[in-house]
Amino acid sequence: MTTPSYFQYHEPSLVELLISSTFLLALNSINSVLDHTLACGLVGQVLIGTAWGEPGARWLSIDFQRVVSSLGYLGLILVVYAGGVETDVVALRKNLVLSVAVAITGVVVPIGLSFALLASSGSFLGTDSSAALLPAFAAGAALCSTSLGTTFSVLQASGLSRTRLGAVLASAALLDDVVGLVMVRIITSLGQGGNSGISVAFAVAVPLVCRHALKPGQRILDRLVQGGDNSRYESKERNASNKTRVIDWFCSREAAFVAQTTLLTLLIVAADYSGASILLAAYLAGVVVSWWDGQRNGPKASSRSPCAETPSSTERQAHDPGRPEPESTSSPSDMVGPESTALRHTASGIFDTYYAQAVNRVLKPFFFASIGFSIPISQLFVGEVVWRGIIYSILMIIGKLVCGLWLVRFPISISEALRSVVSFPASKYDQIVSKIRSWSFRPITKSRVANEPQSNESPSTQTTSMELSMPRSSLGPPPTDRASSSSSNPELAAPPKPLSLYPAAALGCAMVARGEIGFLISSTAESEGVFRRADEDPSKASTLFLIVTWAIFLCTILGPLCTGLLVRRVKKLEIATEASRGGSQSVLGVWGVGQTGR
Repeated sequence: MTTPSYFQYHEPSLVELLISSTFLLALNSINSVLDHTLACGLVGQVLIGTAWGEPGARWLSIDFQRVVSSLGYLGLILVVYAGGVETDVVALRKNLVLSVAVAITGVVVPIGLSFALLASSGSFLGTDSSAALLPAFAAGAALCSTSLGTTFSVLQASGLSRTRLGAVLASAALLDDVVGLVMVRIITSLGQGGNSGISVAFAVAVPLVCRHALKPGQRILDRLVQGGDNSRYESKERNASNKTRVIDWFCSREAAFVAQTTLLTLLIVAADYSGASILLAAYLAGVVVSWWDGQRNGPKASSRSPCAETPSSTERQAHDPGRPEPESTSSPSDMVGPESTALRHTASGIFDTYYAQAVNRVLKPFFFASIGFSIPISQLFVGEVVWRGIIYSILMIIGKLVCGLWLVRFPISISEALRSVVSFPASKYDQIVSKIRSWSFRPITKSRVANEPQSNESPSTQTTSMELSMPRSSLGPPPTDRASSSSSNPELAAPPKPLSLYPAAALGCAMVARGEIGFLISSTAESEGVFRRADEDPSKASTLFLIVTWAIFLCTILGPLCTGLLVRRVKKLEIATEASRGGSQSVLGVWGVGQTGR
């Protein structure tokens, strides 16, 4: 019997339609409910995937789960791309050092805690400490990553994507995922006993290439629009309408959609063939589009951008060079027509028009449901696995919460502490010298004053000479000088107290979620035999893999949950502040202010 060369269409059964429709409706319903209550709808989508999929009731077939996983990963790519589009390039550049510090903390601390718990004490896993070095490294590598999809979903749901805190969080999560994907290659190489090439230069080469490739393109468009001296050459006047049509199409919303999608596709293909991360390529594509959009629509681009100054063909016909230009009686708002509004589109507007509905309603819920498919829920609830997994989860949560310490404004900065330590010997020397001089100075008695000759100096002069003879450290500044110095020199005043700990807590909680990269690293280590002990049954999951799965699962659930609760609390406090003080100060301080104008 030969197989047909085409797919034979069969009407799906009612049971399949009910299961698939209820699955999609449940994903969107629980997302809407949890987003409005706790701002963490993705947690419910993960649980729905666990309940409907292979770990739970097994209502979905394996083929359907594979399709959902593929579409979900496509949704993850678009979510990461949207995060890059929403990223403010100016804020990203200004806070790059802080983002690198947060990312390094989020990588080093979980790996260090994994070594401290797993490798130093072999009794936690029931093995020798020397044999647990590689599994401890693999477990720490799985827990050092931060879920990009979860992070950007939380930022979009909470409205923090255009803030300074959102820029730091997005770039730090991206760097953690880059390190995590490099760890995947290292673990694969260690498991196979060979070498695997790692292309990290992709993250550096792509922004530079795109920057130097888009700049000449903008200059070419400028020359096409400006041309030369149109009054001298009649041929250029005849071709003006054709050039206008070309420029209008290049500046249209459809052309921008094609260009951005092409850029995203090319970068993803190049990243896959070069061995880099697809998610990194998607984020870089979004950042490049955001940068280009800022260059085109920025304040300096109004006089140079072809999309901003190119008149339409009807306007060229109306403004004939040989005909006097009539006076305009319409207001500037009336001059903005459909074509001009179409020319002033933004990258985020294009994403909302062509991608947002499919991503938010289908693709992104499928991604978080696919995470639920990979949780071995039936093997997690074993006594020795549960308590070890909870302990390890607590340590891994702490390992990411410490990232928020970079946003805590301590009363004494590090520079001031170092300055006080360095100046401590000199201050002690001045105190000793002042005490010696004060001991040598004796008070003037009445007999001594009578025996001494009268001085012609005035009391003010004597007081001045006495002050000059006394040590400077024993004299305090006058009251007026004290008041003026404390008001004019803010450095001499006490350092400001922290406005609140909400920015640090929000950053730490948002970094807790591991998600897809953590499951990818742990699954790779399990398939390569890194987690498995020699005495374990190969037909079952290894104990360390289940412990790491516990940690990833709890972190992915608790991180967005705590972040959503903090965001709701911050919004309530901001509403109360606006009602009482007129909205003079934000609860998040400088971290809740967008950097567009900064």
